[in-house]
Amino acid sequence: MKSVEEQFKIMAKGVDTLVNEEELKEKLRASIEQNKPLTIKLGLDPSAPDIHLGHAVVLRKIKQMQDLGHEAVIIIGDFTGRIGDPTGKAKGRSELSAEQVEENARTYCEQIFKVLDKDKTKVCFNSEWLAKLTFEEIIKLAATTTVARMMERDDFQKRYNNNVPIGIHEFFYPLMQAYDSIAINADIELGGTDQTFNILMGRTLQKSRGEKAQIAMFMPILEGLDGKEKMSKSLGNYIGVHEDAKIMFKKVMEVPDDLIIKYFELATDEHPDTINKIKEKLLAGANPKDIKLQLALVITGLYNSVEDTQKAFEFYQTAFERKAIPDDIPKLVIDTQKDMLLDIIGLLAENNYISSNSDFRRMVQQGGVSINNEKVQDLSVVLACGDVIKIGKKKFVEIVK
Repeated sequence: MKSVEEQFKIMAKGVDTLVNEEELKEKLRASIEQNKPLTIKLGLDPSAPDIHLGHAVVLRKIKQMQDLGHEAVIIIGDFTGRIGDPTGKAKGRSELSAEQVEENARTYCEQIFKVLDKDKTKVCFNSEWLAKLTFEEIIKLAATTTVARMMERDDFQKRYNNNVPIGIHEFFYPLMQAYDSIAINADIELGGTDQTFNILMGRTLQKSRGEKAQIAMFMPILEGLDGKEKMSKSLGNYIGVHEDAKIMFKKVMEVPDDLIIKYFELATDEHPDTINKIKEKLLAGANPKDIKLQLALVITGLYNSVEDTQKAFEFYQTAFERKAIPDDIPKLVIDTQKDMLLDIIGLLAENNYISSNSDFRRMVQQGGVSINNEKVQDLSVVLACGDVIKIGKKKFVEIVK
Protein backbone atom coordinates (compact mmCIF):
# COMPACT_ATOMS: atom_id res chain seq x y z
CA MET A 1 0.00 0.00 0.00
CA LYS A 2 1.03 3.60 -0.57
CA SER A 3 1.96 5.78 2.41
CA VAL A 4 -0.65 7.45 4.60
CA GLU A 5 0.25 10.86 3.16
CA GLU A 6 -0.01 9.69 -0.46
CA GLN A 7 -3.31 7.90 0.13
CA PHE A 8 -4.76 10.88 1.96
CA LYS A 9 -3.73 13.23 -0.86
CA ILE A 10 -5.56 11.08 -3.42
CA MET A 11 -8.61 10.50 -1.23
CA ALA A 12 -9.01 14.19 -0.38
CA LYS A 13 -8.81 15.37 -4.00
CA GLY A 14 -11.95 17.28 -4.92
CA VAL A 15 -13.73 16.46 -1.63
CA ASP A 16 -16.10 19.14 -0.33
CA THR A 17 -16.10 18.11 3.36
CA LEU A 18 -14.22 15.41 5.25
CA VAL A 19 -15.25 14.33 8.77
CA ASN A 20 -12.61 14.03 9.96
CA GLU A 21 -9.04 14.16 8.64
CA GLU A 22 -7.18 12.84 11.69
CA GLU A 23 -9.54 9.89 12.06
CA LEU A 24 -9.03 9.02 8.39
CA LYS A 25 -5.25 9.12 8.74
CA GLU A 26 -5.53 6.90 11.83
CA LYS A 27 -7.63 4.39 9.89
CA LEU A 28 -5.10 4.46 7.04
CA ARG A 29 -2.22 3.81 9.42
CA ALA A 30 -4.05 0.85 10.94
CA SER A 31 -4.90 -0.43 7.46
CA ILE A 32 -1.24 -0.39 6.44
CA GLU A 33 0.00 -1.96 9.69
CA GLN A 34 -2.59 -4.74 9.59
CA ASN A 35 -2.50 -5.10 5.80
CA LYS A 36 -6.28 -4.86 5.88
CA PRO A 37 -8.27 -2.81 3.35
CA LEU A 38 -10.76 -0.24 4.55
CA THR A 39 -14.45 -0.80 3.87
CA ILE A 40 -16.00 1.99 1.82
CA LYS A 41 -19.77 2.30 1.92
CA LEU A 42 -22.05 3.77 -0.70
CA GLY A 43 -25.80 3.55 -0.45
CA LEU A 44 -27.79 3.79 -3.66
CA ASP A 45 -31.44 4.68 -3.97
CA PRO A 46 -32.78 2.31 -6.65
CA SER A 47 -35.45 4.76 -7.82
CA ALA A 48 -33.22 6.66 -10.29
CA PRO A 49 -30.80 4.34 -12.07
CA ASP A 50 -29.71 6.47 -15.04
CA ILE A 51 -26.13 7.61 -14.36
CA HIS A 52 -24.35 10.65 -15.81
CA LEU A 53 -21.01 12.26 -14.87
CA GLY A 54 -22.65 14.13 -12.00
CA HIS A 55 -23.76 10.86 -10.42
CA ALA A 56 -20.39 9.29 -11.17
CA VAL A 57 -18.45 11.81 -9.03
CA VAL A 58 -18.87 9.62 -5.94
CA LEU A 59 -18.18 6.42 -7.93
CA ARG A 60 -14.94 7.86 -9.30
CA LYS A 61 -13.78 8.68 -5.76
CA ILE A 62 -14.50 5.11 -4.67
CA LYS A 63 -12.59 3.79 -7.70
CA GLN A 64 -9.58 5.89 -6.68
CA MET A 65 -9.70 4.31 -3.20
CA GLN A 66 -10.06 0.85 -4.75
CA ASP A 67 -6.90 1.54 -6.74
CA LEU A 68 -5.22 2.22 -3.37
CA GLY A 69 -6.18 -1.28 -2.23
CA HIS A 70 -9.44 -0.67 -0.39
CA GLU A 71 -12.79 -2.36 -0.95
CA ALA A 72 -16.27 -1.02 -1.63
CA VAL A 73 -19.64 -2.21 -0.43
CA ILE A 74 -22.50 -0.91 -2.54
CA ILE A 75 -25.77 -1.09 -0.66
CA ILE A 76 -28.87 -1.13 -2.81
CA GLY A 77 -31.58 0.34 -0.64
CA ASP A 78 -34.31 -2.11 -1.52
CA PHE A 79 -35.70 -1.94 2.03
CA THR A 80 -35.21 1.81 2.51
CA GLY A 81 -36.55 2.27 -1.02
CA ARG A 82 -39.91 1.14 0.24
CA ILE A 83 -39.95 4.33 2.32
CA GLY A 84 -38.10 6.67 -0.02
CA ASP A 85 -35.53 9.20 1.16
CA PRO A 86 -37.39 12.46 1.81
CA THR A 87 -34.21 14.53 1.33
CA GLY A 88 -34.90 17.78 -0.46
CA LYS A 89 -38.49 16.90 -1.22
CA ALA A 90 -41.52 18.93 -0.32
CA LYS A 91 -43.49 15.75 0.27
CA GLY A 92 -42.84 12.07 0.83
CA ARG A 93 -42.05 9.80 -2.09
CA SER A 94 -44.37 7.07 -3.26
CA GLU A 95 -43.42 3.59 -2.14
CA LEU A 96 -41.62 1.53 -4.78
CA SER A 97 -42.86 -1.95 -5.58
CA ALA A 98 -40.54 -4.94 -5.10
CA GLU A 99 -40.47 -5.40 -8.89
CA GLN A 100 -39.51 -1.76 -9.49
CA VAL A 101 -36.73 -1.94 -6.91
CA GLU A 102 -35.35 -5.17 -8.41
CA GLU A 103 -35.33 -3.81 -11.97
CA ASN A 104 -33.78 -0.49 -10.95
CA ALA A 105 -31.14 -2.27 -8.88
CA ARG A 106 -30.21 -4.47 -11.85
CA THR A 107 -29.84 -1.41 -14.06
CA TYR A 108 -27.74 0.33 -11.40
CA CYS A 109 -25.38 -2.64 -11.15
CA GLU A 110 -24.88 -2.63 -14.92
CA GLN A 111 -23.90 1.02 -14.80
CA ILE A 112 -21.73 1.26 -11.68
CA PHE A 113 -19.27 -1.26 -13.10
CA LYS A 114 -18.55 1.18 -15.90
CA VAL A 115 -16.59 2.91 -13.12
CA LEU A 116 -15.88 0.57 -10.20
CA ASP A 117 -13.52 -2.40 -10.00
CA LYS A 118 -15.88 -5.39 -9.88
CA ASP A 119 -13.30 -7.58 -8.10
CA LYS A 120 -13.07 -5.08 -5.23
CA THR A 121 -16.79 -4.40 -4.97
CA LYS A 122 -19.48 -6.21 -3.03
CA VAL A 123 -23.10 -5.44 -3.85
CA CYS A 124 -25.79 -6.20 -1.29
CA PHE A 125 -29.36 -5.26 -0.44
CA ASN A 126 -30.15 -3.75 2.94
CA SER A 127 -33.22 -5.94 3.28
CA GLU A 128 -30.69 -8.67 4.19
CA TRP A 129 -30.43 -7.19 7.69
CA LEU A 130 -33.15 -4.58 8.05
CA ALA A 131 -35.96 -7.04 7.34
CA LYS A 132 -34.69 -9.23 10.20
CA LEU A 133 -34.75 -6.59 12.94
CA THR A 134 -37.16 -7.34 15.76
CA PHE A 135 -39.55 -4.68 17.05
CA GLU A 136 -37.46 -4.46 20.22
CA GLU A 137 -34.34 -3.75 18.16
CA ILE A 138 -36.22 -1.10 16.18
CA ILE A 139 -37.30 0.64 19.39
CA LYS A 140 -33.69 0.65 20.61
CA LEU A 141 -32.63 2.07 17.26
CA ALA A 142 -35.21 4.85 17.53
CA ALA A 143 -34.01 5.63 21.07
CA THR A 144 -30.59 6.72 19.75
CA THR A 145 -31.94 10.06 18.49
CA THR A 146 -34.69 12.59 19.17
CA VAL A 147 -37.52 14.21 17.26
CA ALA A 148 -35.78 17.56 17.70
CA ARG A 149 -32.66 16.12 16.01
CA MET A 150 -34.75 14.82 13.12
CA MET A 151 -36.43 18.19 12.74
CA GLU A 152 -33.03 19.79 12.13
CA ARG A 153 -33.31 18.52 8.58
CA ASP A 154 -34.34 21.42 6.35
CA ASP A 155 -36.83 19.37 4.36
CA PHE A 156 -38.66 18.22 7.49
CA GLN A 157 -38.69 21.77 8.86
CA LYS A 158 -40.14 23.16 5.64
CA ARG A 159 -42.82 20.51 5.44
CA TYR A 160 -43.76 21.03 9.09
CA ASN A 161 -43.91 24.81 8.69
CA ASN A 162 -46.00 24.47 5.53
CA ASN A 163 -48.38 21.96 7.14
CA VAL A 164 -47.28 19.20 4.76
CA PRO A 165 -47.73 15.82 6.47
CA ILE A 166 -44.64 13.94 7.67
CA GLY A 167 -45.08 10.22 8.26
CA ILE A 168 -43.43 8.82 11.39
CA HIS A 169 -41.97 6.09 9.20
CA GLU A 170 -39.96 8.76 7.32
CA PHE A 171 -37.95 9.45 10.48
CA PHE A 172 -36.69 5.88 10.22
CA TYR A 173 -35.00 6.44 6.85
CA PRO A 174 -31.79 8.06 8.21
CA LEU A 175 -31.78 5.56 11.08
CA MET A 176 -31.98 2.62 8.70
CA GLN A 177 -29.28 4.06 6.46
CA ALA A 178 -27.16 4.53 9.59
CA TYR A 179 -27.79 0.91 10.56
CA ASP A 180 -26.39 -0.13 7.17
CA SER A 181 -23.03 1.17 8.41
CA ILE A 182 -23.30 -1.08 11.47
CA ALA A 183 -24.20 -4.09 9.34
CA ILE A 184 -21.13 -3.84 7.11
CA ASN A 185 -18.76 -2.25 9.67
CA ALA A 186 -18.12 0.72 7.39
CA ASP A 187 -14.86 2.67 7.69
CA ILE A 188 -15.81 5.38 5.20
CA GLU A 189 -19.15 6.48 3.77
CA LEU A 190 -19.44 8.68 0.71
CA GLY A 191 -22.25 10.79 -0.61
CA GLY A 192 -23.19 14.14 -2.05
CA THR A 193 -23.53 17.20 0.14
CA ASP A 194 -27.30 16.63 0.05
CA GLN A 195 -26.75 13.44 2.09
CA THR A 196 -25.00 15.15 5.01
CA PHE A 197 -27.67 14.42 7.64
CA ASN A 198 -28.03 10.73 6.73
CA ILE A 199 -24.30 9.99 6.61
CA LEU A 200 -23.52 11.79 9.86
CA MET A 201 -26.31 9.76 11.47
CA GLY A 202 -24.20 6.69 10.70
CA ARG A 203 -21.32 8.12 12.73
CA THR A 204 -23.70 8.90 15.59
CA LEU A 205 -25.12 5.37 15.65
CA GLN A 206 -21.69 3.72 15.50
CA LYS A 207 -20.48 5.84 18.43
CA SER A 208 -23.63 5.02 20.44
CA ARG A 209 -22.72 1.33 20.13
CA GLY A 210 -19.11 1.88 21.18
CA GLU A 211 -17.74 1.32 17.69
CA LYS A 212 -15.24 3.42 15.75
CA ALA A 213 -17.09 6.03 13.73
CA GLN A 214 -16.95 5.94 9.96
CA ILE A 215 -15.31 8.76 8.05
CA ALA A 216 -17.92 10.94 6.34
CA MET A 217 -16.80 12.08 2.91
CA PHE A 218 -19.00 14.52 1.00
CA MET A 219 -18.45 15.23 -2.66
CA PRO A 220 -19.51 18.55 -4.21
CA ILE A 221 -22.22 18.95 -6.80
CA LEU A 222 -20.91 18.95 -10.38
CA GLU A 223 -22.33 21.71 -12.55
CA GLY A 224 -23.51 20.77 -16.00
CA LEU A 225 -22.48 22.10 -19.40
CA ASP A 226 -24.34 25.35 -18.80
CA GLY A 227 -21.86 26.08 -16.01
CA LYS A 228 -24.62 27.10 -13.61
CA GLU A 229 -27.09 24.37 -12.70
CA LYS A 230 -26.44 20.93 -11.21
CA MET A 231 -25.86 18.38 -13.98
CA SER A 232 -29.28 17.00 -14.87
CA LYS A 233 -30.88 15.08 -17.73
CA SER A 234 -34.05 17.15 -17.38
CA LEU A 235 -32.01 20.33 -17.95
CA GLY A 236 -30.14 18.83 -20.89
CA ASN A 237 -26.77 19.90 -19.46
CA TYR A 238 -25.48 16.40 -18.78
CA ILE A 239 -22.84 13.97 -20.10
CA GLY A 240 -24.11 10.39 -19.85
CA VAL A 241 -21.69 7.56 -19.08
CA HIS A 242 -23.32 5.43 -21.80
CA GLU A 243 -23.27 8.06 -24.53
CA ASP A 244 -21.49 7.40 -27.79
CA ALA A 245 -17.80 8.30 -27.54
CA LYS A 246 -18.13 10.97 -30.26
CA ILE A 247 -20.98 12.70 -28.45
CA MET A 248 -19.21 12.44 -25.09
CA PHE A 249 -16.00 13.95 -26.50
CA LYS A 250 -17.85 16.87 -28.09
CA LYS A 251 -19.83 17.54 -24.90
CA VAL A 252 -16.67 17.66 -22.78
CA MET A 253 -15.31 20.25 -25.20
CA GLU A 254 -18.35 22.38 -24.24
CA VAL A 255 -17.40 22.47 -20.55
CA PRO A 256 -16.98 26.15 -19.52
CA ASP A 257 -13.35 27.18 -19.13
CA ASP A 258 -13.77 28.05 -15.46
CA LEU A 259 -14.88 24.46 -14.73
CA ILE A 260 -11.97 22.67 -16.40
CA ILE A 261 -10.11 22.04 -13.13
CA LYS A 262 -13.28 21.02 -11.29
CA TYR A 263 -14.03 18.44 -13.99
CA PHE A 264 -10.46 17.13 -13.74
CA GLU A 265 -10.90 16.81 -9.97
CA LEU A 266 -14.37 15.27 -9.91
CA ALA A 267 -14.84 13.49 -13.24
CA THR A 268 -11.39 11.90 -13.73
CA ASP A 269 -8.93 9.77 -11.78
CA GLU A 270 -5.97 12.03 -12.53
CA HIS A 271 -3.45 12.36 -9.69
CA PRO A 272 -3.57 15.61 -7.65
CA ASP A 273 0.01 16.43 -8.69
CA THR A 274 -0.98 16.13 -12.36
CA ILE A 275 -3.95 18.43 -11.80
CA ASN A 276 -1.73 20.98 -10.04
CA LYS A 277 0.52 21.06 -13.12
CA ILE A 278 -2.54 21.66 -15.30
CA LYS A 279 -3.54 24.54 -13.01
CA GLU A 280 -0.06 26.01 -13.41
CA LYS A 281 -0.31 25.77 -17.21
CA LEU A 282 -3.63 27.61 -17.23
CA LEU A 283 -2.27 30.30 -14.91
CA ALA A 284 0.76 30.63 -17.20
CA GLY A 285 -1.53 31.43 -20.14
CA ALA A 286 -2.08 28.05 -21.79
CA ASN A 287 -5.01 27.95 -24.22
CA PRO A 288 -7.99 26.47 -22.29
CA LYS A 289 -9.09 24.70 -25.47
CA ASP A 290 -5.85 22.69 -25.54
CA ILE A 291 -6.34 21.70 -21.90
CA LYS A 292 -9.95 20.81 -22.65
CA LEU A 293 -8.82 18.47 -25.43
CA GLN A 294 -6.76 16.67 -22.79
CA LEU A 295 -9.81 16.57 -20.50
CA ALA A 296 -12.01 15.19 -23.28
CA LEU A 297 -9.49 12.44 -24.06
CA VAL A 298 -9.29 11.46 -20.38
CA ILE A 299 -13.03 11.43 -19.67
CA THR A 300 -13.99 9.72 -22.93
CA GLY A 301 -11.27 7.14 -22.33
CA LEU A 302 -12.66 6.28 -18.90
CA TYR A 303 -15.91 5.01 -20.42
CA ASN A 304 -14.83 3.84 -23.88
CA SER A 305 -12.12 1.78 -25.53
CA VAL A 306 -8.85 3.31 -26.69
CA GLU A 307 -9.97 2.79 -30.29
CA ASP A 308 -13.34 4.48 -29.82
CA THR A 309 -11.74 7.36 -27.93
CA GLN A 310 -9.25 7.92 -30.74
CA LYS A 311 -12.07 7.83 -33.31
CA ALA A 312 -13.99 10.36 -31.21
CA PHE A 313 -10.94 12.66 -31.20
CA GLU A 314 -10.52 12.34 -34.96
CA PHE A 315 -14.26 12.87 -35.49
CA TYR A 316 -14.11 16.06 -33.44
CA GLN A 317 -11.06 17.32 -35.31
CA THR A 318 -12.73 16.65 -38.65
CA ALA A 319 -16.25 17.80 -37.89
CA PHE A 320 -15.68 20.71 -35.56
CA GLU A 321 -12.14 21.89 -36.07
CA ARG A 322 -11.84 21.73 -39.86
CA LYS A 323 -15.61 22.12 -40.40
CA ALA A 324 -15.61 19.12 -42.74
CA ILE A 325 -18.01 16.20 -42.80
CA PRO A 326 -16.57 13.13 -41.06
CA ASP A 327 -16.44 9.76 -42.82
CA ASP A 328 -17.84 7.60 -40.02
CA ILE A 329 -21.34 8.90 -39.35
CA PRO A 330 -24.71 7.22 -38.68
CA LYS A 331 -26.93 6.25 -41.61
CA LEU A 332 -30.66 6.93 -41.87
CA VAL A 333 -32.52 4.69 -44.33
CA ILE A 334 -35.48 6.35 -46.03
CA ASP A 335 -38.10 5.43 -48.59
CA THR A 336 -37.07 7.08 -51.86
CA GLN A 337 -40.74 7.84 -52.47
CA LYS A 338 -40.53 10.26 -49.56
CA ASP A 339 -37.53 12.40 -50.35
CA MET A 340 -38.61 15.74 -48.93
CA LEU A 341 -36.97 17.03 -45.75
CA LEU A 342 -40.45 17.63 -44.35
CA ASP A 343 -41.28 13.95 -44.78
CA ILE A 344 -38.32 12.59 -42.81
CA ILE A 345 -38.69 14.76 -39.72
CA GLY A 346 -40.63 11.94 -38.08
CA LEU A 347 -37.84 9.47 -38.88
CA LEU A 348 -35.27 11.82 -37.38
CA ALA A 349 -37.35 12.04 -34.20
CA GLU A 350 -37.99 8.30 -34.14
CA ASN A 351 -34.24 7.62 -34.31
CA ASN A 352 -33.46 10.20 -31.59
CA TYR A 353 -31.63 12.64 -33.86
CA ILE A 354 -34.12 15.33 -32.86
CA SER A 355 -36.30 15.65 -29.78
CA SER A 356 -39.48 16.75 -31.61
CA ASN A 357 -40.82 18.07 -34.90
CA SER A 358 -41.30 21.57 -33.48
CA ASP A 359 -37.76 21.61 -32.05
CA PHE A 360 -36.35 20.68 -35.47
CA ARG A 361 -38.36 23.41 -37.21
CA ARG A 362 -37.11 25.90 -34.65
CA MET A 363 -33.50 24.84 -35.31
CA VAL A 364 -34.00 25.29 -39.05
CA GLN A 365 -35.37 28.79 -38.47
CA GLN A 366 -32.36 29.64 -36.30
CA GLY A 367 -29.84 28.33 -38.85
CA GLY A 368 -28.90 25.26 -36.80
CA VAL A 369 -29.46 22.70 -39.59
CA SER A 370 -27.30 22.22 -42.68
CA ILE A 371 -27.13 19.76 -45.56
CA ASN A 372 -23.69 19.06 -47.02
CA ASN A 373 -22.36 22.08 -45.10
CA GLU A 374 -25.04 24.39 -46.59
CA LYS A 375 -27.47 25.88 -44.08
CA VAL A 376 -31.10 24.92 -44.58
CA GLN A 377 -33.33 27.98 -45.01
CA ASP A 378 -36.72 26.22 -45.07
CA LEU A 379 -38.30 22.77 -45.04
CA SER A 380 -38.90 22.46 -48.79
CA VAL A 381 -35.45 21.21 -49.78
CA VAL A 382 -35.24 17.87 -51.64
CA LEU A 383 -32.87 15.22 -50.29
CA ALA A 384 -30.88 12.66 -52.23
CA CYS A 385 -29.08 9.54 -51.08
CA GLY A 386 -25.63 10.42 -49.77
CA ASP A 387 -26.71 13.81 -48.44
CA VAL A 388 -25.48 14.56 -44.93
CA ILE A 389 -27.65 16.46 -42.47
CA LYS A 390 -25.92 18.28 -39.63
CA ILE A 391 -28.26 18.98 -36.73
CA GLY A 392 -26.97 21.48 -34.19
CA LYS A 393 -23.28 21.20 -33.32
CA LYS A 394 -23.01 17.52 -32.46
CA LYS A 395 -25.17 15.34 -34.69
CA PHE A 396 -24.61 14.14 -38.25
CA VAL A 397 -26.71 11.69 -40.23
CA GLU A 398 -26.29 10.44 -43.80
CA ILE A 399 -29.35 9.70 -45.91
CA VAL A 400 -29.28 6.27 -47.58
CA LYS A 401 -31.85 4.09 -49.37
